[in-house]
Amino acid sequence: CKSLPETLLFQLLGLSIATLSTVTHYGLHFTLISNVSLDSNAYKVIHHTAFYFGICLSMTLILAALLSSAATVRESQCLTAMGFFCFALAFCGLIPAACWRYTHSTEVEDSMMDVYDFVYEEVRRNTSSIRRHELTAIHEAFLCCGKHSPFGDTTDVEKETCSPDQVHNGGQDCLKGIQDFLKKHMDFVFSLLGIAIGFTVYGMFLTSFLWFSIHFSSNLYRKGKYILR
Repeated sequence: CKSLPETLLFQLLGLSIATLSTVTHYGLHFTLISNVSLDSNAYKVIHHTAFYFGICLSMTLILAALLSSAATVRESQCLTAMGFFCFALAFCGLIPAACWRYTHSTEVEDSMMDVYDFVYEEVRRNTSSIRRHELTAIHEAFLCCGKHSPFGDTTDVEKETCSPDQVHNGGQDCLKGIQDFLKKHMDFVFSLLGIAIGFTVYGMFLTSFLWFSIHFSSNLYRKGKYILR
């Protein structure tokens, strides 16, 4: 049967996924890029889809843990079947997400760098002061400074939107900074995704075992009892 520590573990996993989804959606780095991205850029769609997927997944895992725990206490085959269905539903969502990570491994990174390139070029053309403030905010958030020239010189864009220390010391190239930041974040996301897949499979096996245990226990309880008609 399902023990209390296992139930808490599944609930903790669900809360971890919900927390990570919220941080990804409302985090400073991601909101800055999302706010300045164009409708033609794929980043905004990915940004919102990842958030809603994470929230739905976390709620499904928490619900599955609660149903399985209640099924253990009440020895209910119906609740056990519902718990199994929730775990199976989470598994069916996790597998496509894992496959998407390998088939579109650079799509998020490319879309974020496209947004930065767009803002940088807008500022370089000096078409909008709003874009200049947005570029400055991106530089401050990612602790980077413009796009480095192969000749090592700095343009007016870097001088206007980077801090004096970054300009003087040749701060990190922003395309490289965005790439490094996203790699660390995505490694953490997909590590949690792998853990979730493993625990979801474990939950499916556990609820299946629980269902058969309740089923055969019920049949054994009735064995040898007869009713005269």
